[in-house]
Amino acid sequence: MRVIHAAAFALCLVTVAPMGSFAGDSKSDVSSAYAAFDAAFNKGDAKALAVLYLPNAKLLPPTHEVASGPAAIEKFFAGVHANGVTDHKLEMIDAGGDDKVVYGSANWSAKGKDKDGKPTTLSGIATHVFERQADGSLKLRLHTFN
Repeated sequence: MRVIHAAAFALCLVTVAPMGSFAGDSKSDVSSAYAAFDAAFNKGDAKALAVLYLPNAKLLPPTHEVASGPAAIEKFFAGVHANGVTDHKLEMIDAGGDDKVVYGSANWSAKGKDKDGKPTTLSGIATHVFERQADGSLKLRLHTFN
């Protein structure tokens, strides 16, 4: 009889207790997402970058030409790579969020060319809004930078 009571009690705990989530530490998760972004960028792989975004994601670059969805985002990054931009680096300023929506802000830098074609360092600030996926990973919903 005790076994039945213990099993019933355990079942009650499982059904009324909140289910665990895949959510981890937001800063650690964003740091991992930034590392994956930098790795894909620095391989020159626009397709791998586009996979990091949700199907309805928006990329808001300083050109003001909004890229919507992975195909347009892939095209944007293919153009960036074609213009010789390399050595991308995101350095986190802050991150936070909850089980569903996570944000990150970062300083970014890359190597590129100035208007005369001479090597130069590019840099700015970026904001990222991620949605946590069922497996706990993050995908970009919104990405803006200057």
